[in-house]
Amino acid sequence: MFNIFKKKKYPAYWQKHIDVVKNSRNYSNYESIRFVCLDTETTGFDYENDRILCIGAVALKNNKILVSDSFEVYMQQEVFNKETVKIHGIRRNGTEKKVSEEEAIIQFLEYLDDAVIIAHHTKFDITMINNALKRLNIGPIKSKQLDTNYIHKKIVTANKFKKLYSLDELCEIYNVKMHDRHTALGDALLTAYVFLKLTYKYKKNNVLNLTNLINTNYYLNK
Repeated sequence: MFNIFKKKKYPAYWQKHIDVVKNSRNYSNYESIRFVCLDTETTGFDYENDRILCIGAVALKNNKILVSDSFEVYMQQEVFNKETVKIHGIRRNGTEKKVSEEEAIIQFLEYLDDAVIIAHHTKFDITMINNALKRLNIGPIKSKQLDTNYIHKKIVTANKFKKLYSLDELCEIYNVKMHDRHTALGDALLTAYVFLKLTYKYKKNNVLNLTNLINTNYYLNK
């Protein structure tokens, strides 16, 4: 009868994720923070029925992109949508080495460590990752998260009330040359370049502070 009071036992990889984020000391000094820019390619935009096909990520630290510190993993396709293959080019029987959803998540969390996540329209990528975690009976992800769309809206003067800017639009606004578009790793790298441009512009009038860049409304509405 006392089983309800027992502490839930998590898989070792998930407990490690909880612990490294909780015990991190790298958030107070902006220059010491390791950021991870990420992107996911998916079978579609339905949070419940679609699945992640690929996670791509690249790290940033002290205003520098660390190309050697990058990550890419492809997942086995339990859901297939031939229409979205036209966008991302990932086929069910393609030549990429694919792993199970759980193995992909384990690899990603190991790579992520205590980094702060950056994405464009973060809610989509994180919700897809959180739903993968939910299928593993764990989650949601504990890492702090930034959104390039939100940061742009904080500093923009024109079209301030436009709800969403596409990654293409931000690349054009901030003169970022687009390449490898619609690959997870390629879009993660574009997001990293946009983030550097955003923070360079932001710090002209402000001290760079992690708290000011986080969309607290996103956390309140989760």
